[in-house]
Amino acid sequence: MSIEPSVTTGGPLIVQSDRTVLLESDHPDAAEAAIAIAPFAQLSKTPEHIHTYTITPLGLWNARASGHDAEGVVDVLLDYAKHPVPHELLLDIVDVMDRWGVLTLVRSPVHGLVLESTDAGLLTSLLEQPDLAGKTGTRLDESSVVVHPSERGELKHVLLKLGHPVADAAGYVDGEAHAIELTDGDWQLRPYQTRAVDTYLAGESGVVVLPCGAGKTIVGAAAMTRVKATTLILVTNSVSAKQWKAELLRRTSLTEEEIGEYSGSVKEIRPVTIATYQVLTTRRKGSYLHLELLDARDWGLVIYDEVHLLPAPVFRLTAGLQARRRLGLTATLVREDGREDEVFSLIGPKQFEVPWKEIEQAGFIAQAACHEVRVRLDAGLRRAYGSAEGEDRYRLAATADAKIPVVRDLVAAHPEAQILVIGQYLDQLEELGAALDAPVLTGKTPEREREELYAGFRAGTVRVLVVSKVANFSVDLPEASVAIQVSGSFGSRQEEAQRLGRILRPKLHAQAATFYTVVAAETVDERFAAHRRRFLTEQGYAYTIESR
Repeated sequence: MSIEPSVTTGGPLIVQSDRTVLLESDHPDAAEAAIAIAPFAQLSKTPEHIHTYTITPLGLWNARASGHDAEGVVDVLLDYAKHPVPHELLLDIVDVMDRWGVLTLVRSPVHGLVLESTDAGLLTSLLEQPDLAGKTGTRLDESSVVVHPSERGELKHVLLKLGHPVADAAGYVDGEAHAIELTDGDWQLRPYQTRAVDTYLAGESGVVVLPCGAGKTIVGAAAMTRVKATTLILVTNSVSAKQWKAELLRRTSLTEEEIGEYSGSVKEIRPVTIATYQVLTTRRKGSYLHLELLDARDWGLVIYDEVHLLPAPVFRLTAGLQARRRLGLTATLVREDGREDEVFSLIGPKQFEVPWKEIEQAGFIAQAACHEVRVRLDAGLRRAYGSAEGEDRYRLAATADAKIPVVRDLVAAHPEAQILVIGQYLDQLEELGAALDAPVLTGKTPEREREELYAGFRAGTVRVLVVSKVANFSVDLPEASVAIQVSGSFGSRQEEAQRLGRILRPKLHAQAATFYTVVAAETVDERFAAHRRRFLTEQGYAYTIESR
């Protein structure tokens, strides 16, 4: 495509040649512009008035794989730019996005797995790279080379690292057939869920990104009924496994006998098997104990729940599953370990995403107001904080006693609400439980007691529940309308998204949700909080900030 000279539009974006984009948050078109650039730009800093986004090759390739072309990306930048956009940046965007589709994996009836390239010179150059040694076989002609089937995943990952993504069109094994249907009832697939399944199946492998509370599990179930094959579902923990099983029993024709759980306490392998990441990565004397699960059946589909939390060892295991259809489900592709490239190359590119605000406006998730409440350390704690280092420094700030009366006041301000108080440190949570006269649920809570507390919360007999990070993921508490976060995993953006997600289930009478983060002012707690809220700001949520 040709790039016309940029003109000034007076928009909210300042686009810079180093691939950063500054968004003036007070501009009347700021929210609209933020949604427009979200498919290809990642928020990196959120000062009060100027938000900084970064355009990365991976972000551009994810956008390309999910249906956005270079012309559309360029048009968005030009339409919302305050000043002329650097011409060389626009050319760079076109060049990077045009790399998608240059390299394609295909299946040849004669030669098996073949890597094809529309640029013969590029293919020759890449095959000379040491990192590709042993991953390819016979050069068929100037534009194609045989690929060893066992190297399918690793080849894609290496080429992505070299700056050349691979479109995988080699197809997948059907796996063992197994009849699964959606059941009739008082529910139906929402329009965006249908679009998510259709888009995923068109590519057969990749990631669906939807907000917490938007029904990612139902998308997974619907995909299973379309594939109609044995399915391995990998989840974060045993609570999530039970919730997946309950949803499958409710939404599909599957019976108890057809669904197996493979976790620390149960080892069932059935046509649909739900396994935890933890059991899959269990090692003894350097060997993974449960790898046979991956080959225990001729799986037709592998679903990765909360794919942004996929443990590093599972990436290596997934490299050997490239002939299976793979579906990743997540609320955010952000990984704190920086392994987004491995999700892209080994699970698949982003196939579908809907902005959180779009689903909120349609009434499928609750409207949410986000607030940051800052408290000051007293003189004694400030002295201790000043002399502390590393994690001790954060812990002192995050667990400041000054937070307790603030939390008590916030709970009192919502006398009719179902409230979750969420934190990182167990001693802090115990103190809060005592101050609020509320039960405390942590990883040490026996599973039976945990389920009783969740059931009491759902029934309304428990109005305030103090929880640790065990409630971050895959816990369905639709009655919760207020969350108060007192401490977190340092600057984890994914955790912030998950915690807000706990209160986003639609409420009766369109009741709004309220999310509070209580932080110690002028400490690393405040700095980490600013880092955590980046993702939600990117999704269109505004934070009010107040001091107590």
